[in-house]
Order: sequence, then structure tokens, then C-alpha cells
Amino acid sequence: MKSIQEHNFSGERALIRVDYNVPLDEQFNVTDVTRIVRTKETIGKILADGGSAILLSHLGRPKGEAKDEFSLRHIVKTVSEILGKEVVFGGDVLTAEAETLCKNLKPGSIVLMENLRFHKEEEKGDVDFAKALARLGDVYVNDAFGTAHREHASTATVARCFPGKAFAGYLLYNEVMNLEKTLNGQERPFTAIIGGSKVSTKINILKNLIPKVDNLVVGGGLSYTFLKAMGFTIGNSLYEPDMLPVAQEILDQVKASGVNFVCRVDSVCADKFSNDANILVTEDNNIPDNWEALDIGPKSRVNIAKVIKDSKTILWNGPVGVFELEKFSEGTRAVALSVAATTLAGAYSIVGGGDSIAAVNKYDLGNYISYISTGGGAMLEYLEGKELPGVKALNEN
Repeated sequence: MKSIQEHNFSGERALIRVDYNVPLDEQFNVTDVTRIVRTKETIGKILADGGSAILLSHLGRPKGEAKDEFSLRHIVKTVSEILGKEVVFGGDVLTAEAETLCKNLKPGSIVLMENLRFHKEEEKGDVDFAKALARLGDVYVNDAFGTAHREHASTATVARCFPGKAFAGYLLYNEVMNLEKTLNGQERPFTAIIGGSKVSTKINILKNLIPKVDNLVVGGGLSYTFLKAMGFTIGNSLYEPDMLPVAQEILDQVKASGVNFVCRVDSVCADKFSNDANILVTEDNNIPDNWEALDIGPKSRVNIAKVIKDSKTILWNGPVGVFELEKFSEGTRAVALSVAATTLAGAYSIVGGGDSIAAVNKYDLGNYISYISTGGGAMLEYLEGKELPGVKALNEN
């Protein structure tokens, strides 16, 4: 996969797939600019070379219809402010006006085109739609790792319209290189911390990680399915009955591999899902009837902190408790602090998944993590061992 670092964009119109699928409030103000900020380096390099930038993105789920609430025109001002340069709104990609605008772009110019998902052909990966996009630029750059797991026209198909001239932007390239380093070039001991609510969403990740890790820490709601499979009583705690055989299969795989499987040994429980709930801290993994576990307990925090402290590589995806409720945030906070401290001591850490990133930001620890992945679904599929269509298209090119 070729990085934009290998190319000089002087005099070229770069067709750049970005991921500006950003959250908006009711007045269409961008409430989280992270995804825009992360593209600044790529766009800056292209403009500094003497090229121009044509930005392509989607926003929301308009399902093939042009709807104003999903128009990218709402974010033009914010993009301009973050990039420090005027961004022109180019309108719909299929219009003659758009083609004329892009053909006449001067070096240093930036155009943001309309939401690609206003056309149903985008999500279908339509070849003709991809060719229509390709007519707008001289070279293609994919800097949207967050959509790299989709075989859409702008993320995979269009790359094949630029033989020898399709590149990975800095964001996408760094995402792939950091995930590769974590999965296949890691320094040991390697610890993976996998949280979240359901085993069903993390089955393939867990199975793919077991042959690679030294320590597998399981937290969050998915841990109660494992505890149930181990024979513990879990009260009213969240679990997936149909996933019990899968949990047992994973436990058998762990045992056969010799991986250190770290689950909770105590829990912070509540009599209702609320910040004003009554709290019970269990002595072990048996949770009484009518109580629901919402966080790991103090003994579990200590155990997990020790494992993290002795690690050289740390992958964290998913909180270990309901951290959005302050009463049940201590476990996730402890994990975040342990990962940050171990990173400062020389370990390599990568954090991904919206909730994990939110936790790191909540405790103001972002500067103490080696790499924060913005990939979401793309990161999960990469961790499962799948080949991402957007990355595959660049590699083939």
C-alpha cells in the first residue's frame, strides 16, 4: 500500500475520500470535530506540494435520497476553520457544474462535494458511479479508514480507476500500520482488553486474538456470558443465553492455547440501572438474585492493573463497565489510567472503539496513549482478521 508520502501532487487534482460522517446538533453545528482534524495532515501535504483537494464523504444514512438534514454543506464552515483555508462547496458529484468546478481548480484550492450517499450507487459499489467520481480528479487518495471495511464506490471501486495513482492518506496508512504492528509485530507480553456488552459482536475478535496474545482480559457485559458458562450465578446481569456454547468454545480454546484468561473476580452491582441505585460489591463472581453487575470490583481492578503493568503491547477495545454512569465508572477509569501509566513507562498501546475513546477523553488521557484508532467498524473487522475492501483496493493498485 503506497502512502502519499511517496508522491508529489504538484499540479494534480487529488480526489480524497475522507470520513466526515460527524455528529451534528439540531442547528447543524458539528459537535465532535475529531474526524475532520485527523485529515488535516493529508490535505496539508497535498496542498503544500502544489496540488488541489476534492473531498468526498458521506454523512448519515440518507438511503439514496437527497435530504437536506444530511447535506455536507452544513459542515463547510467548520471544515474551513479547521483546515485554515477556504473550502468551497461543490454540490452534487454528478452535475456538469461539479465537473467544471473541479477541472478548473487552481493549486491550493479545496472543494467539498455533496454527500455521496445521496446516490444509491455509492453503497452498491457501482462501477459507473465510480467512473463518474474519477472524472473529477487526476489521482486518488483514501484517508477514510472508518469506511475502509465497506466495498463502496468511493472507498474501493474508484481506486481501480486510477492504476498506479491511488494512495493511502496519512490517517488510513497510520491506522493500518499501527494495527499491523499490534497484531503481527508486537513486543511481548501482549495484552488485549476486550469489553463491550455482547459476546456476539466480539466472537471473531476473541478467536483471532487468542493465538496472538499472552493475556486476554474480558470485561463489560460480555463477561457475564463467560461467567455463566463457567457455572457462576449472575443475578440479573446482562448475558446472551444463545452464546453460552460459543463462550465455552472460546474458554476451551484459551485453555488449550495456554493464554492467561483474565475475567472479573468481583463486581459492583446495582438494584436498578441508574446512578441513584443501591450498590452491592460482591466477594466473588457469584451475583445474588435481583442484583445486576454494572462494573468490575476493586479486586478485579487490581488484578487487571497488574497484568497491564507487566505488558509491552496493549490493545484496548471496549469499556469494562457502564462508565457513562458515574457510580459504575471506576473500573473503566482504572483500566484507562493503567494503560496510560504503562505507556508512559515504555509500552506500546492502541485504543479503539467509540466507548473506549470516549473513556480516554473523559479522563483526559489521550496524550498518554500510543495510538487512538478512529476506525470503529473497520478496526473491529481488522481485528477479526478480515481484509478490508478499501485497503485491498489500494494494495492491488
